[in-house]
Amino acid sequence: MSGSLLHAGAVIGCPHGGRVTPAAMPSGGVRIGGAAMATSAHTYVVTGCPHTVDGVPSPCAAVRWTAADTGVTADGSHVLLDTSAAQCFSAALVPQGPPVVQAAQRKVTVR
Repeated sequence: MSGSLLHAGAVIGCPHGGRVTPAAMPSGGVRIGGAAMATSAHTYVVTGCPHTVDGVPSPCAAVRWTAADTGVTADGSHVLLDTSAAQCFSAALVPQGPPVVQAAQRKVTVR
């Protein structure tokens, strides 16, 4: 699997237009362009999702990433790539589709 490494400053959205951000990123550790590198150990939350089902609000609340074994780890966890598999979930853990990672300048590429 190849792709660009994700970091705390990456622009990511849910499939309905909500904003995906890391819940907390370490102040130290590996950094890319000054931003903390994202790994499979980090938790991502969704805010501002307008999704409804039959008129009932069912916003995306979290994202679960599946980090492929690229052979690259940071702080003992697999790094996340812009091509890593992921799924957005509602607060009731209902799958709601994959997040959308906005194309960014490639600072580091894993092949």
